[in-house]
Amino acid sequence: MDSRAAELARRLIRNLDGAALQRQERPPLYDTLCAGLSDGTAATKLGAAVDIVAPGKRSCPYHYHLAQEEMFVVLEGAGSLRVAGELLPVRAGDVIFIPPGPQYPHQLVNTSDAPLKYLSISTQEHPELCHYPDSGKTGVFAKGHRLMQREAANLDYWDGEP
Repeated sequence: MDSRAAELARRLIRNLDGAALQRQERPPLYDTLCAGLSDGTAATKLGAAVDIVAPGKRSCPYHYHLAQEEMFVVLEGAGSLRVAGELLPVRAGDVIFIPPGPQYPHQLVNTSDAPLKYLSISTQEHPELCHYPDSGKTGVFAKGHRLMQREAANLDYWDGEP
């Protein structure tokens, strides 16, 4: 492959099997191996990641987005989609669509005895605001900024202003 083709491949192609997985664990509920796939690519509006959730565990807290839309493709295993207060069974081959908004808080839970592997695809809307109903937190995410806060810590708009 010549240098131009190699550069194009570096900016446009990722392989799931070659992704550098990082473990995110918070006992007793959370344990996942994950890798951002779109990091360092030419993508500006779409993001992708792969997660492998340990048996009986969850990948991330129950949350909803106010800007980003997500899609999950279950590649291996089975589990449950916790969404809007319900548990829906999911298995390899399922494609899950989660629009933004408070009506779709969501979380993937591995309810099986084998790893649950899925691909996450999302719009890369920034700034983004996520709410976490179980803990009452709200997160604000923008390039170079990350703020997590609870409603009780909310300041008045005029607080500290002259």
